[in-house]
Amino acid sequence: MLRHLISVLEIHNVNRVNKRCYRYLAIFVVGAFLVGCQSAPKQSGRYTQHQDSAPKYVAKTPETLDAVPKYEAYRMFNSRPYKVLGKHYTPMQNGKGYEEVGFASWYGQKFHGHLTSNGETYNMFAMSAAHKTLPLPSYVRVTNLENNKQAIVRVNDRGPFHENRIIDLSYAAAVKLGYHSKGTAKVKLEVIHFDEQNNVTVGNGPTVSYDEYLGIAVEPSTQVASASPSNNAQEEAAPEKGDGLLKDAIYIQVAALSNAAKAKSISNVLSALYQIPAHLPVDNNIYKLQLGPIHDEAVVAEVLQQLKQNGYPNAYAITQTL
Repeated sequence: MLRHLISVLEIHNVNRVNKRCYRYLAIFVVGAFLVGCQSAPKQSGRYTQHQDSAPKYVAKTPETLDAVPKYEAYRMFNSRPYKVLGKHYTPMQNGKGYEEVGFASWYGQKFHGHLTSNGETYNMFAMSAAHKTLPLPSYVRVTNLENNKQAIVRVNDRGPFHENRIIDLSYAAAVKLGYHSKGTAKVKLEVIHFDEQNNVTVGNGPTVSYDEYLGIAVEPSTQVASASPSNNAQEEAAPEKGDGLLKDAIYIQVAALSNAAKAKSISNVLSALYQIPAHLPVDNNIYKLQLGPIHDEAVVAEVLQQLKQNGYPNAYAITQTL
């Protein structure tokens, strides 16, 4: 009897302990849930933007000189079959004679500065493109069938992975083809194929010599201009007249770095992103990354705001009298 009473008391105590444990556990779970709701984790992943967009600020019309086709050996590591979103793709081993008609899209700010499938850095101001199966790299002449504008791009990336799109063009290429203000345009693709002897085949046309290609397949003026490409972002543009025009030039001091290679790399990206010349004056082995000259107060304010939002909180303006 005594043993039975002790057992009952022990069970009762255990139940009290269990109830207490359950109550504490419930409080902990609810508390953790509320904390989780109040501090939802930031978006993670490869890209900082959720939706793609045009560049937030462009000081002037981006460079739209065509890519200059030439012989480049295909990157073999890009020729292996791959799978994206549950669908299998088998890259072509050779793009010679390839033509295609369909819809082109374009990609911009979200992917700017990230690596392409070819292992290069995507620059939305360069004349480049992405294709699901063309060998990398390939050169393609793209014709907008809605307005007959043309652009020559270098394909160095994979995509777009949409059923109704055949190529993803850079922002600059979309500007040249006149459809950057909308999502897609109907286009014709023609691969410009060079062999090791500089024989050229455009689309499914006949193979011709390089000289014939310059005279027939591509307008000479376009090719000559493309042969010596210039970077508008590195050239000083004459200021336009208008409200906010400054007699003094303003430079934006972005950062000061001791690593020359890193400073150069960052300056190239920022110069292309904002379409403003970059400078790297050196003082005691410190590279001062500057953007400018800028002659408009509104431009200065806009770029400073963007820089501070994108990881350069100490950026500031420097005024120089002309």
